[in-house]
Amino acid sequence: MSTGARTVVITGGTRGIGLGMARALLADGHRVALCGTDIERIEKVRAELDGPALVVPADVTDREQVRELWDAAVQRFGGVDVWINNAGVTHTRTPLWSLPAGEARKVVDTNLIGVVNGCAVAIAGMAEAGGGHVWNMEGLGSDGRSVAGLTGYGATKRAVTYLTEGLAKEMPSRVSIGLLSPGMVVTDLLTHGYDDEAELAKARKVFNVLADRVETVAPWLARRAVTETRNGVRVAWLTPGKVMRRFAAAPFRHRDLFAAPETA
Repeated sequence: MSTGARTVVITGGTRGIGLGMARALLADGHRVALCGTDIERIEKVRAELDGPALVVPADVTDREQVRELWDAAVQRFGGVDVWINNAGVTHTRTPLWSLPAGEARKVVDTNLIGVVNGCAVAIAGMAEAGGGHVWNMEGLGSDGRSVAGLTGYGATKRAVTYLTEGLAKEMPSRVSIGLLSPGMVVTDLLTHGYDDEAELAKARKVFNVLADRVETVAPWLARRAVTETRNGVRVAWLTPGKVMRRFAAAPFRHRDLFAAPETA
């Protein structure tokens, strides 16, 4: 992959970690193409971003729309160097057997089929163009750890890890793939589905030890997304060693990631 400015496509890039990475990449002189499904949000992000950015509607569960995203990025920027399958959703925290079928289907379609679609389109396009790198995003469940009430979500993330490891063994020449692991990041996905305030308060204690804000994690991930492009690589923010150090320091370190930011 050539050095210098890169063109990076980020699915689900209009909010959360995806948007944070896009801002960091633009600040570093790269070009970005983003997609989302919320039209109002797309227009807002399009107006906010400063730099060479393309923001378009696309539903990752529809491969034709994913292919149109690829074509739009190529038409605007001349090619795609890095593709990040970031789009993802979670579901209500409840046992799988009580989860509505439609909600379960949306999680599987977005988190797994969406990644399959992104991989298929990006890998084929990069093979034809002469090279590139694809990233898939890990999450809760990727390491096999299970959390009650999030079985469906965790199963999709476990599947994405397997999918990526398998694809690394069958990539075409000059095209590579890897995993980005952001750890716990304070977004809507992290706190979604807590109906019991007591349970949410308990969870926040753990989050304040292990989690980080988007503006902390996203620039770190973004820089590695355009530099650490070996086939089969895994880039992780929250390593086991960091987890141990944070728990050891927790009694002496006060963090409140959910406090409202101070205003002038």
